[in-house]
Amino acid sequence: MTRASIRAALIDLEAQGLVERIRNRGSRVRVVTVDEAVAITECRMVLEGLCAAKAAVAATDEQLDELTDLGTAMTKAVADGEPMTYSDLNHELHARIREFSGQRTAVELLERLNAQLVRHRLQLALRPGRPQQSLNEHLAMIEAMRARDPQAAEAAVRAHPAGVIDALRD
Repeated sequence: MTRASIRAALIDLEAQGLVERIRNRGSRVRVVTVDEAVAITECRMVLEGLCAAKAAVAATDEQLDELTDLGTAMTKAVADGEPMTYSDLNHELHARIREFSGQRTAVELLERLNAQLVRHRLQLALRPGRPQQSLNEHLAMIEAMRARDPQAAEAAVRAHPAGVIDALRD
């Protein structure tokens, strides 16, 4: 790689909020404070709710079955005490909901916001009791989408980040 391409990559990462460049010192991964993580999660709440409402209407029966299968796997991961498996399935569930929504702009914004929360998401996944708490929130999201009720789906998805915000603040 050339210095110019590395510099360009760092500028892009800085624009995404992932890296901070310090004059005459270089670049480093930017630390997202708890307050900032809460603010990002509040924004995610609105965008994820929009995607869930759209997915409740747009998803095919096969796609809704896929969400149900993810819910079943999440339930098993919690029962088996596998927080990292649960975290991966959680990420997959949210990705599928975004995909099924067809709302590309919201998806792009969410991906950018989520990239800034990797450290906090990992800490929450390993917090004792957190998977059990969030499992019911996820199952309610799936149930509302299966009912093809966009308002209930949006409300269920918006309730989930509220629990995340409480966990971040603890």
